[in-house]
Amino acid sequence: MIRISKRLEALTRLCLTGGCGADVGCDHGYLSIRLIQEERFARMLAMDLREGPLAAAKEHIAEAGLAERITCRISDGLRAMQAGEADAMICAGMGGLLMQKILVQDIDKVRQMRQLILQPQSDIRDFRQWLRENGFAIEAEDMICEDGKYYPMMRVVPEAGQKADTKDIPMELADAFGGELLAEKHPVLRDYLAQRERFVTEALEQLRRAQQQGSDARREQRTEELLQERQLIQEAISYYST
Repeated sequence: MIRISKRLEALTRLCLTGGCGADVGCDHGYLSIRLIQEERFARMLAMDLREGPLAAAKEHIAEAGLAERITCRISDGLRAMQAGEADAMICAGMGGLLMQKILVQDIDKVRQMRQLILQPQSDIRDFRQWLRENGFAIEAEDMICEDGKYYPMMRVVPEAGQKADTKDIPMELADAFGGELLAEKHPVLRDYLAQRERFVTEALEQLRRAQQQGSDARREQRTEELLQERQLIQEAISYYST
């Protein structure tokens, strides 16, 4: 069994078993290999925009003896995949806006899939909102901390709505921090919220000291943004005490 990072292991656990998975941005192919070794999928498409990582992926796949089950392709997102060829998409290690672009440019292919396993690394609130507003439901979520960095991830299905156990969580909180994570009182999210609350409080104190030396419109705007963020964080933390 190939060794992979804690982050990638968490992604494999989110995958429901299926016929063919499309690993978009496969890098060196380790996730595709592990998904086949765990029999999560019968076949994999390992796709990357860059020739260098894809060449490394081919080498690793051959070493694992899985060349007949994992097909490598140069691809911009899902461009090199035919509609219906895969019933799952796994995409990780890129920003939320780029991930959103990949989904949009091949939305018809995406809507034919059974599951999307996604781990956006930035713009996560906006990405969750986009999913919700475009007919996708977050079915399951997880969050891990590795090397001091927090990684939220999700299993998404192409249908509108929310699960019953998250429907009472305000959309603003669900978009910001993950409705499933809050409903489960996920311990890693709790750690993240505490860390972020400390950061925001320290930033507000620095702004308060700076404002004593004179008013500045940009500082005032930043102060208001941080106050709103802290309030949202504190609302999220309150779910852990109920």
